[in-house]
Amino acid sequence: MSEYILEMKDINKSFTGVHVLKNVSFNLKPGEVHALMGENGAGKSTMMKILMGIYPTDSGEVFINGEKLLIHNPKEGMEHGISMIHQELNPVLDMQVYENIFMGRELRTPLGLVDKKRMIKETKELFVKMGLNLPAMAFMRELSVAQCQLIEIVKAISLNAKIVIMDEPTSAITEHEVDTLFEQIERLKASNVAIIYISHKMDEIFRICDRITVLRDGNYIGTGEAKDFTNEKLIKMMVGRETSDIFPKADVPIGETILEVENMNLGKKVKNVSFTLKRGEILGIAGLVGAGRSELVETLFGMRKKDSGTVRIQGKEVDINHPSKAIKNGIALITEDRKFTGLNLTASVNHNISVASMSKVSKFGIIDQIKESKIAKEYIKKLSIKTVNENTHVQNLSGGNQQKVVVSKWLYRDGDIFILDEPTRGIDVGAKHDIYLLIGEFVKQGKGVIVISSEIPEVMGLSDRIIVMAEGRVTGELKRDEFSQENILTYATQFGEGDLL
Repeated sequence: MSEYILEMKDINKSFTGVHVLKNVSFNLKPGEVHALMGENGAGKSTMMKILMGIYPTDSGEVFINGEKLLIHNPKEGMEHGISMIHQELNPVLDMQVYENIFMGRELRTPLGLVDKKRMIKETKELFVKMGLNLPAMAFMRELSVAQCQLIEIVKAISLNAKIVIMDEPTSAITEHEVDTLFEQIERLKASNVAIIYISHKMDEIFRICDRITVLRDGNYIGTGEAKDFTNEKLIKMMVGRETSDIFPKADVPIGETILEVENMNLGKKVKNVSFTLKRGEILGIAGLVGAGRSELVETLFGMRKKDSGTVRIQGKEVDINHPSKAIKNGIALITEDRKFTGLNLTASVNHNISVASMSKVSKFGIIDQIKESKIAKEYIKKLSIKTVNENTHVQNLSGGNQQKVVVSKWLYRDGDIFILDEPTRGIDVGAKHDIYLLIGEFVKQGKGVIVISSEIPEVMGLSDRIIVMAEGRVTGELKRDEFSQENILTYATQFGEGDLL
C-alpha cells in the first residue's frame, strides 16, 4: 500500500506549441494540506485539470492509492474521490442554491422523481455543520461572489471526496469566512481527506499547509515541509530571484492638484465624500468589504450616476456621467473584476489593448490591423506579457498577464489620472512586483494614481497618503509617517459615527 493517496509522475503538457508542464511530479498524503505554489502561468491549474480529467496528459502517469489510472473527465475524477473548487466560479445563476449543490447528482424519490425536499434538507444540514448562514432556496444570482465561493466549497465537501483541490478558495471571501473555511479544512484533515491548496496568499500557506511544492515556468522546483520554508525562500523559489524590496516606492516630487472631488453622494454607498489627488502622488483608499471604495471610483469614472457632488480636473469642473467622458478627461480605471469589466476575454490581446483608443488605430471606421498588431507587440515586450503572440485570446492568459493587458490598454490610451481597484488580486508575487513597478512609472510621468486595496500592507507600501472609508464615508486620512495597520483598522471600523474629515 502506497503512503501516498495521489502520485503524479513526469507529467508533460503542451498547448499550441507552448510546453506548459515539463516532467512535473507531485504527491499527496492522506489527511495533509499540500500547497502547490508558483507564479501565474507556472502550470499549477493545468496540473490540477489533468488530475480532474479536464485535460489529457501528453505523457506521464497518475496513481490513486497506488493504482495507475487514466481519468478521462471530471465525472470519472469524482468517482475516484477527487473534487475541485475552481478559481473561476461558474454557478448556474438562475438555479437555486440547493440545486447548484446537487447538480448532476440529484437525489430522487423511490419513484425516480427529483426529491426537492430531501435536497433542501441536506443542504441546510450541510450549512449548519459548516457553521454557515446561507439561504438554501435563494437563487444564485441573488448572492455575493463570496457566498457563491462558499457554496462551491460546500458542494465539494458534500461529495465526500478523498482529495479536494482548492484553487484560490479565499480570493473573494472575508476574513471571517476564511476562518470558517479553515475550520472545515481541519475537519477534513481529521477525516483523512487530503487537500491540494493553491493560493498566492503567503500567510494562508504557512497557517494551513503541511507541505509545499513549487513550480516555475512549467518546471518542478522542489518540495518540503512548510515549517522549513520562510517567506523569502518561498518567493525566491517561485520567481527565481530575490525580492528584497516587496513594494518598490518611487521617489517622486508631488506636484499640483490634478483632481478634486467634493461632497460626492451615491445613495447609501457613497456619502458626502471629498478628497484631492496631486500629480506624482499615489493616493490609497482603504476600508473593509462594503465600505464603498469601488462604488466611489466607479461613480467618478461615470459607471454609476452620482446623486450629487462636484468633480474638478486641473481646476475645471467636469460633469462625468458616462465612462466615455471620463476617458476624454484623462481618467483611466482598472476595475476590480478584470474578467467582466476590464477585458473582452474572447478577443485577442491586440484588440484588448487598442479597444479604448480606436481613433488611434482606425480611419473612417476601419481598423488598421497592422498598426494594431504593432502596438500590441510593443506593449507585450514593454510589460513582459507572457503570450504565444498578439493574436492569442486573452482568456488563454494567466491572471497576472491578463492584468498587464488591462494596464496596457490604459497606457496606450494615455491619461493623467490612473485608478487601480484591487490591481493585484489573484495574481502571483512576481506579477505583483511588475504591477508595482508600473505604478511607480505612472507617477514618474507626473500622473496621479489612486490605488484601492484590501491588503493593508500593499496599500501602505505603495501610497503617499491614505484615505479610509467605512459605510460609504471617509472616516480618516493618514500621511505616510502615520501609516499603521492599527490606524487604518481604527478608521475602517468607525461605523455610524459621522465624518471625521
